Amino acid sequence: MAAKIDLTLDCANAQLLADFWKTALGYIDEPPPVPFKTREEWLAQFDLPEDDSEDDGAWLCDPDGAGPRLSILKVPEPKTAKNRLHIDVRVPGHGSAGERRARIKAESERLVKAGGTVRQEFDGRHVVMADPEGNEFCVAAASA
Repeated sequence: MAAKIDLTLDCANAQLLADFWKTALGYIDEPPPVPFKTREEWLAQFDLPEDDSEDDGAWLCDPDGAGPRLSILKVPEPKTAKNRLHIDVRVPGHGSAGERRARIKAESERLVKAGGTVRQEFDGRHVVMADPEGNEFCVAAASA
């Protein structure tokens, strides 16, 4: 049986990144764990420093339950190097090479409008992008 995974992004502004990744992935805010009714209520059970805020974290999930949960957590240190692990945003892989390239281009343009930046394009096969805080990810076609 395969293990389930969550992905965690460290950041300076959790709400900014949560908004971007909800747009990029079609994810939603994950409801607080049962029996809690709000995130604030859930966070109150932890002995957090007084300067921690509910806005210092965001928890996102795939509304269909298929993809991994995404936790976005504020950290004090800035990003200093290239990600060793990154997210690939996949567009449908069917059709001709030209059709796949057009879908990759359209998705990367959509994500630029949401706050991402294009870092490098590779022959229409994939585009390396960065989210609003510089975390790298790729836009590519799914394998068929």
